[in-house]
Order: sequence, then C-alpha cells, then structure tokens
Amino acid sequence: MEVGYFGVGIGPTVSAELVRTIATAAERLGFSTIWAPEHVVLLEEYASKYPYSSGKFPAPPDTPIVDPFTTLAYAAACTSKIRLGTGICLVPEHNPLVLAKTVATVDRLSGGRFIFGVGVGWLAEEFQALGISFDRRAQRTREYIDVMRKLWTQRRSSHQGEFVNFTNVLSYPKPVSEKGVPIWFGGESGPALRRIAEYGDGWIGFNLLPDQAAAKIKRIEELLKANGRRRSHVHLAVSPYTNPIKTDDLKRYRDAGVEEIALLSGRPGTEREMVARLEQMAKEFVEPAAKL
Repeated sequence: MEVGYFGVGIGPTVSAELVRTIATAAERLGFSTIWAPEHVVLLEEYASKYPYSSGKFPAPPDTPIVDPFTTLAYAAACTSKIRLGTGICLVPEHNPLVLAKTVATVDRLSGGRFIFGVGVGWLAEEFQALGISFDRRAQRTREYIDVMRKLWTQRRSSHQGEFVNFTNVLSYPKPVSEKGVPIWFGGESGPALRRIAEYGDGWIGFNLLPDQAAAKIKRIEELLKANGRRRSHVHLAVSPYTNPIKTDDLKRYRDAGVEEIALLSGRPGTEREMVARLEQMAKEFVEPAAKL
C-alpha cells in the first residue's frame, strides 16, 4: 500500500519555499503522491452545500488557493520521483482544449508523473461567477474528458458534441504515455462511482473511514463488471480527510481494497513544524504501509 499527501497550494502552503520544502520532504520520506486543490474563486455567501462537512467550505473565503497546475509544475522541478495530482480539478469550469494542453505540459515537465484528479464541482456560485452553467456539468465533464483524450492520443482530432465542436486540430506536445494522462475521479455519490466505473482510470475517495471505503469499493467493483471492465483497470485511493486514523487502520483500508491512502496535511505551521509533521506521518503510516 502507498501513502500520499494532501497537499500544497492552499493557505500557507502557497509560498514557493513551502511548496519546495513539502515536495522534497515528501519524496525523501517515501510518500507516493502530493496533491493540490483547485478553486478559481470562493464566496462569502453561498447556498451550495460543501459535501465534506456541515455544508460550509472549511476555510475562510479569503484563503489563498493557487493554480494547481502551476504549483505542481514547480513541485515537479523540485523532485524526481513523487507523483503529482490535482485534488481535484473542476473540469467543467475549463475550456477542454486549453486544459488538455495544460495537463499535457505538466505531464511532460514532470516526466510522466502527473495524475489528473477531476470532479464536476459543487459550488454553483463559482460557476455563475465564471459564466458557466452549473446544470449538466456532469455531461459537460464527460464530453470534455472525451475531447482531452482525443487530443492526447490522436495526431489530428475532430469532435462534434453538445458543448465542443472542432475539426482537424493538432495539439502538441502529447503526454509522456501514449495512453494519455491517468484520470482519477473524486466523489462518493452514486453518479460519481458510475463515472469511475464507466471511464475513469482511478478514484480518490474523500472523507472515508475503512468500513465506508469498503462499501464504496464494493459498489465500484459491481459497476466495473457491469461495464465490462476489470478491477485492475482502476487505481483506488482514499483520503480519511479530517477523520483521525491509526497505523492499524492501514490493514483495514487494504482489506477493503484501497491501494493508496492520501493523508491531509493538518494544521498550518512553520516550515520546520511541517517537515516534522511529515516525518511523523512517515513513521506512523508510510513505513508500515510499505510492508503491507
């Protein structure tokens, strides 16, 4: 089992010094992945419900959240092995041709270490501010991913759909792999699990303890079979989010079918405190997980 780290690019970890320190320390300590979140804007007042708390985003609306792609490209330049993921990219808020180029660029600059963690979004007011319809965002996401996979794998691409239309375009550079960039879906709802089974390469489940993860994974396996896909076709990762876990919980996650645990960074601190926290997390989780 592997252990990843959430994350960089939010709050105090938006500084170049902390991104570099966290990324290099995480790599040195054997963490498998490092993740960066995305929000273009937040709002002080909103009716939308944040899915992983009482309904409110668990940070002040003026919390800095930097662009995840720029942040991860910088982290890539500071490291050589650790994988880099968006956790998660709000795909329907982007132009898919521009996004395909951005993703391919970060993948090339990182030597093929990029994981494209994606989701459909939850904050309707953010979509409104960007001038993008919140309705049919799941359908928009599906089409955008189809478009990006064409651009990553075909020499010349065309697409005619509900949201995107173009003919005979060339998009270079391509990602390192001929298969494109792995796409891991976030989300735990029924529709989210169906997206993983239908056309995802992986899953990053959030706010789940082992028993909860087991139930979700069982459903993913059922949906994979219904779609003619194998369990080996997807990589399953879970973050406990703010739920405290112990070393012994690693076995429970493994037995549930989890292949990777992504641990939240926890409370802010000085550079020295954050490195010390990483070292403690490595002792409690990274090293034991490697033996499972």
